[in-house]
Amino acid sequence: MPSADDIQSYLWACWRLMTGRADGLRSLDLSVDGFWNSFFAIIVSLPALIVGWVVYANHLAGGDEFSYRVSILAGLAFIDLVSWIAPIVLLALVVGPAGLRDRFVPYVVASNWASVIFTWLLLPPSLLELFWPASGEFVAFLTLGIGVAILVLAWRLTNTVIARGAGTATAVFAGMLVTGVAVQLSLQTLLGLVPE
Repeated sequence: MPSADDIQSYLWACWRLMTGRADGLRSLDLSVDGFWNSFFAIIVSLPALIVGWVVYANHLAGGDEFSYRVSILAGLAFIDLVSWIAPIVLLALVVGPAGLRDRFVPYVVASNWASVIFTWLLLPPSLLELFWPASGEFVAFLTLGIGVAILVLAWRLTNTVIARGAGTATAVFAGMLVTGVAVQLSLQTLLGLVPE
C-alpha cells in the first residue's frame, strides 16, 4: 500500500486535475505498480463507505436482527466493489478502438484516487442521517448538492486526463457513469437490496 505521504500527494494531484491543471498527472505514479496500487484507493475509502452502508442497511433492515444487517452490509460491499471495477474493465475493452490506449493508465489511476475524495465528500450527509434521522429533507438536499459537485469535478478530471477535447471526455465520463450506475442498480435488484 502507498505511504500516507504518497496518498496525500495523489489526492492533491487529483484535485489539481479537477481544476484543469494537467500537471497534476506528474504527481501520480503511472507505472505498472502505480496502476495496481491505485486500487488501494478502495481501502482508503472504506471508512466512509462503511458509514454509508450502515445508513442504507438501517433503511432496509428496520428492526430486524443483527445477522440480517451484517448480510446487508456484505451485499453492499460486494455491490460497491463490482461497481468500482466494472466500468474500468469496460473501458479497458474500448480504449484500443477508441484510440485512447495511452490515456487508460493515467485515467484509471487518477479516477481511482479521485474516488477517495468523492467518497469522503459524501460522508457528512451519511453521518447526519446516521445520528440525526429526522434530518431527512436536509440530508437529501445536501446529498444532491454534493452529488452535482462530484459529477462536475469528475467530468473536469476526465477532460483533463483524457486530453482529447470535451466531446471525447464526455463520452468516456458518461460511459463510466452509466456502467457504474447500471451495475449497482442491477446488483441491488438481484440481491434484493432495493428499499421498498
